[in-house]
Amino acid sequence: MKNIDILPWTEKYRPKKLDEVVGQLDAVSTLVAFVKSKNMPNLLFAGPPGVGKTTCAMALAHELYGDSLQGNFLELNASDERGIEVVRGRIKDFARAVSMGEAPFKLIFLDEGDALTTDAQQALRRTMESSSMVSRFIISANYSSRIIEPIQSRCAVFRFMPLKEKEVIAALEHVAKAEKLKIDEEAYKALFYVCEGDMRRALTILQSCAMQSNHIKAELVHKISAQATPKEVKEMMEFAVKGKFKEAREHLDKLIITYGLSGEDILMQVYREVPKLSIDEREKIKLIALVGEYNFRLVQGANERIQIEALLAQFALSSGK
Repeated sequence: MKNIDILPWTEKYRPKKLDEVVGQLDAVSTLVAFVKSKNMPNLLFAGPPGVGKTTCAMALAHELYGDSLQGNFLELNASDERGIEVVRGRIKDFARAVSMGEAPFKLIFLDEGDALTTDAQQALRRTMESSSMVSRFIISANYSSRIIEPIQSRCAVFRFMPLKEKEVIAALEHVAKAEKLKIDEEAYKALFYVCEGDMRRALTILQSCAMQSNHIKAELVHKISAQATPKEVKEMMEFAVKGKFKEAREHLDKLIITYGLSGEDILMQVYREVPKLSIDEREKIKLIALVGEYNFRLVQGANERIQIEALLAQFALSSGK
């Protein structure tokens, strides 16, 4: 029986040093310079989930403090502790204390800072000002627009981009070697397709696949991630744009039964496959407009099955065949 690690792979393989971080080269090179100089401004890490914001913050803290990390580094998840009491209490008390390490300041990391209430952010702004001699803040946010302007202006903003395919695959190859997994080339491409640059999601899916087999194929990746293969979605759409509604509807039934996809899941995959269709560019524009309209209908609570079939019908009608 295969031994199961206690830690999820997202934590087990989280880089401990900045030079081990995948992608985000511009941000990493600047953070390395901060470590060397033992000085840095307050930082705002903005970007989608799973692209290295938390990893960079943790690696920066480890390199700054080494063995004296505890007592000099405070990590809080703002989505759990988002009220003004946390800022006025725990954060303020920690920020006022003098650093005990080589770096002349303590470090406070607020993960998911965009979940902080407006009142809490206003209090945080004042704390950042009053403790600037002894503390620095790192705030990560999926949506930087939800961070108030006074805090943004006090931070150096780093924009984290979704990871590229070669970066994700390189990291997965490292994990596969460590875990003694055999992963097909098509499976690597499938992992990138379903994660869309989110390394955390890629590792989670890979670990789930590894629990079933040491030899990972593309079919297993799509099954575990509950996403249809791009080929199946594209075939359904090609039938629709050729006016073959019955065949397109049969493909839709197959997707729903085989993968248990929701209407929104199917719609998102349709959206991703439209640019790959072998049709005129103006026709692609019309199809994207239709996808947008039916996405709005789903958001408003319309029946998913009826709306997806109606979308395929509109694809068939727009083809004029």
